[in-house]
This record gives sequence, structure tokens and C-alpha cells, in this order.
Amino acid sequence: MSMLERKQVKQLQLKKNKMKSKKEIRIKKRYSIRKKISGTADRPRLAVFRSNKEIYVQLIDDLNGHTISSASSRDKELKSSKSTKTEQAQSVGKLIAENAKKVGVSSVIFDRGGFVYHGRIKALADAARESGLKF
Repeated sequence: MSMLERKQVKQLQLKKNKMKSKKEIRIKKRYSIRKKISGTADRPRLAVFRSNKEIYVQLIDDLNGHTISSASSRDKELKSSKSTKTEQAQSVGKLIAENAKKVGVSSVIFDRGGFVYHGRIKALADAARESGLKF
């Protein structure tokens, strides 16, 4: 291998190392968000995780390290209906608001988990607000 070829290979390797995947970028955003917010027993953190197929939500008390309540698009009462992913997110938002009311929580801190506040995340948040959660 000539000196020029070695140099080109090294440049390509450096370029590849600098590029980050979408997942790595989202995780970096998630950690920067988590530095600023924390849930308590009175006002828990509403943490959202979105995969390609499903959406998951938890009410978390960070001081005690407990999950107060959770809901997802995989729950039995939501799994039976065939709907779009955005409609599923809306129904999960309504479900988590109902679960929060049962536990006695009315106000939460919204943690979007590094995801852009758009589409399914926004639909979930709007549905939770309409159902009575304050954030």
C-alpha cells in the first residue's frame, strides 16, 4: 500500500469515528434534559420512550427511585384496537392521565426523552393535558 492510500484510509477512519448515529445523538440530548429536570412524589416526571412500533410512558419519583404508574401501547385495553401510531399515542396519553388521577397526581414534569416534541410525542402530551394532567 502506498503512502497516499494509507493517508486516505486513515482519513476515512477518522471521518467515520466523528459521525454519530441517531441513537447516540438522542441519548446525548436525553442526558442534557435529565440534568435539568427531576421528579418528586408530589410532581413526578412523565418519561416517554418511543420505539418504531410502540410508545411507553412512566410516572417516576426520582427522589425515591420508584415508578408510580405506567402505560404503553402494549396494554391489553389498548392493544385490541387497530389504529395509527399517533392515535395509539393519544390513547396512551389519556390512559396515563387516568392512572395518575387514581394515584392522586395532578401535576407532572414532562420528559420527552431526547425525542423531538412533534408527532407522536406531541399527540401523547396533548391527550394527557386534555385528560387533566398539568405540565
